[in-house]
Amino acid sequence: MSTTESTAAAAAKASESTSDTELTSVNPATGEVIATHPVADEEAVRAAVAKARSAAATWSGLSFAERKQALLRWASRLVARSDEFCDLIHTENGKPRDDAYLEMMLALEHIAWAAKNAEKVLKPKKVSSGATMSNFSASIEQRPLGVIGVIGPWNYPVYTPNGSLAYALAAGNTVVFKPSEYSTGIGNFVGKAFAEANPELPDGVFTVINGYGATGAALVRSGVDKVAFTGSTATGKKIMAAAADTLTPVLLECGGKDPVIVAEDADIAAAADAVAYGATMNSGQTCAGVERVYVHKSIREPFIAEVTKILSGVHAGSDDKASYGPMTMPSQVDIVRRHIESALADGGTAVLGGVESVKAPYIEPVILVDVDENSDAVAEETFGPTVTIRTVDSVDEAIELANNSKYGLGSAVFSRKRGVEIARRLRVGATSVNSVLGFAAIAALPFGGVGDSGIGRIHGAPGLLEFSSPHSIAVQRFAIPGMALMSYKRTDATMKMLRKMVPFLHGRNK
Repeated sequence: MSTTESTAAAAAKASESTSDTELTSVNPATGEVIATHPVADEEAVRAAVAKARSAAATWSGLSFAERKQALLRWASRLVARSDEFCDLIHTENGKPRDDAYLEMMLALEHIAWAAKNAEKVLKPKKVSSGATMSNFSASIEQRPLGVIGVIGPWNYPVYTPNGSLAYALAAGNTVVFKPSEYSTGIGNFVGKAFAEANPELPDGVFTVINGYGATGAALVRSGVDKVAFTGSTATGKKIMAAAADTLTPVLLECGGKDPVIVAEDADIAAAADAVAYGATMNSGQTCAGVERVYVHKSIREPFIAEVTKILSGVHAGSDDKASYGPMTMPSQVDIVRRHIESALADGGTAVLGGVESVKAPYIEPVILVDVDENSDAVAEETFGPTVTIRTVDSVDEAIELANNSKYGLGSAVFSRKRGVEIARRLRVGATSVNSVLGFAAIAALPFGGVGDSGIGRIHGAPGLLEFSSPHSIAVQRFAIPGMALMSYKRTDATMKMLRKMVPFLHGRNK
């Protein structure tokens, strides 16, 4: 067994050596034990939700301005402890410290946006009452849902769950957060920072519980008012089925197999640089990262050559010179290896790397060209530093292939003149034109997918509205004689007048 293989085995063994009451967190690069955490059983989960329910009265009773200050203090606390925080992210998640800092920075952007825009999005709004109800005033109030259960992922353990945490809190909800078992320490750090920044708030506004799948399942059954989950499509479907028993609403941010279209008029160097980064950053463990590319035949050769040139100088590791780190979850290594094997068996060609690139816990970049569309490497989420590149005769063909997927999360288009036009034809939740992942860094833009990529949206105004419930209020300001429409006092004269009014209001449209 090689050194890298033994390291991966140690990491897998450490992560699995648990009891019913204790969770062990390990460094994915070395298998070294970082810390142990108590596992929350069903009773502990219900106690956490009860505590959050009790704190909800205080938190929702604060003004938007007061909640904004609490959230901004939380952000400031994370900044003050950023060195310690990024070291922990590097150690427990595996990504380079610079990438850890960028992830924290994006999370801070979203905390600030949610805090500063909650009032504008959620404050009561007057609406028109219409001609036949003109004696009424009408308004919509957005109410907090109550307690939100958040189940987070391990690949972006700060940024991704924050799309639910910050927005749910800004909307006036309390939260119970279960981080992934592969990033438990990071999740606890985030929760502790909120408490340290806001010591005057009651315990329970932001509660972190630790555990595995059973703890997440218990959270779904615990009586929370909504479940926000990020993870695999298979697990998302199980959560949705379990939540259906109590009609608990869900927000699901699941997998992706994100396409990139490189049109004939694309800036080849810029497109290659973006594809190389988007396919391998964070070891390819990015739900909205680049997994499959469709490039126009007229620029195929220079594009593939440029991507290959860039990724030839990109390497995995845990030292300061590494471009990206180890695979965080040991079992994912086998999936990536299987997809590479599938691609080669299905007629694809590896122009960089291959099966030999899998050196667990690290995987070097792999470029696979003209793989059959039915191959697992093209059809299923790989979640590793690999990319498939297929040549197309036209942009229309590229769009058809891009849309021929059960997933529909993110995408990218490279074209000097037709970028937005092409983007509008893609069946996805978000598109970056002449970049990758630009939409994920803009806090005002909602993020989420269609199909097997999930339900609902985080970020932006829709992200705030996800964690609130509209309450419609109609107030009769005065009575109109003879216009008691919703009363047994309604007269024949009233109906005669309505029969004249309705054609005038609605019958003249052609």
